[in-house]
Amino acid sequence: MRIRKLCSRDRTELVRLIRGTTEFTDAEKACAIELVDAALSDDAQTDYIFRITTDENDTALGYACYGPTPMTDATFDLYWIAVSSFRRGGGLGRGLLAGVEEELRMGGARHLIVETGSNPAYAKTRAFYDRAGYSVAARIPDYYKVGDDLIIYRKVLAQNENSGHL
Repeated sequence: MRIRKLCSRDRTELVRLIRGTTEFTDAEKACAIELVDAALSDDAQTDYIFRITTDENDTALGYACYGPTPMTDATFDLYWIAVSSFRRGGGLGRGLLAGVEEELRMGGARHLIVETGSNPAYAKTRAFYDRAGYSVAARIPDYYKVGDDLIIYRKVLAQNENSGHL
């Protein structure tokens, strides 16, 4: 599996992948595409970092978008992670997430935070984070809409050196 930075030739495949992700709402799809375009239009921006997993022909099969959490010390948010529907279940998502985590660890990150919903469409997403070693840090009832809670997952990437504990 190869992971690399986002480049302009990825846009078409990423838009296809995003639009084909049935778990995403139309608003989520629009937001995800907007972030791809923002990252491609400004090489100097550092709010949205993309990593792409590719096939042997260097065609994008999945992506992760993450960035530093404003006003924190070494905490990052994972905004999006998605793999083409025809390649799910083969470990690409796990490998991509592990690659992002390792990159963040090497850069001194302490936490990676992920937000998702409690609606049934995200059951596989929540199971993915559970299997990857994330723990539920918070839950806000009826956040997105009645019956759809915000679930915040957290993974510790490095111990807090000042206190000796998490």
